[in-house]
Amino acid sequence: MVSKQPIAPRAARTGQAASAAEVPQDLVPMGFVAGAFGIRGWIKVVADTEFADSLLDYETWWLGRDGDWRAYRVEEGNAQPKQVNAKLEGLADRDLAFALKGCTVAVPRSLMPEEEEGEYYWADLMGMAVVNRQGEALGAVADLMSTGANDVLVVKDATVERLIPFVGPVVDEVDKVQRVIRVDWGLDY
Repeated sequence: MVSKQPIAPRAARTGQAASAAEVPQDLVPMGFVAGAFGIRGWIKVVADTEFADSLLDYETWWLGRDGDWRAYRVEEGNAQPKQVNAKLEGLADRDLAFALKGCTVAVPRSLMPEEEEGEYYWADLMGMAVVNRQGEALGAVADLMSTGANDVLVVKDATVERLIPFVGPVVDEVDKVQRVIRVDWGLDY
């Protein structure tokens, strides 16, 4: 059977620091290491994904802090509602796992599946300009949040932060080529 994943760089197989040339330029944060899980080198990851177990679809995770990224091959794992417990190659005990607490867990965007029509990865929306129907610039997407009912764009300009619901009646168009989101939203809302 042939794997759909590309062969991981040497650092991904060993957990060693990767050179700048080996670190993918399109890393997307998917969660963070909350601490150790058990005594055999497993880590506990708080997933920032719609479904926590989707993180287990990737055989290599990039863990980083302050621009220092290391690739780790996932040996096994299991998912809870918003948490993933995983055993990474090269982590043999609790102390090694605990040392990763606070690290961001990322995967290359290029390995993520194509989204369906009308679906967007949050990472792709970040930084997009937001313009209303009158052609007025509302700012750029600085963050997104989920309220349970729907997702919300956090749009900032030089002086104002706006929370705009990311729902059909408000969002007219997401132009990924022009990197513009057109909305039915006033400057004074």
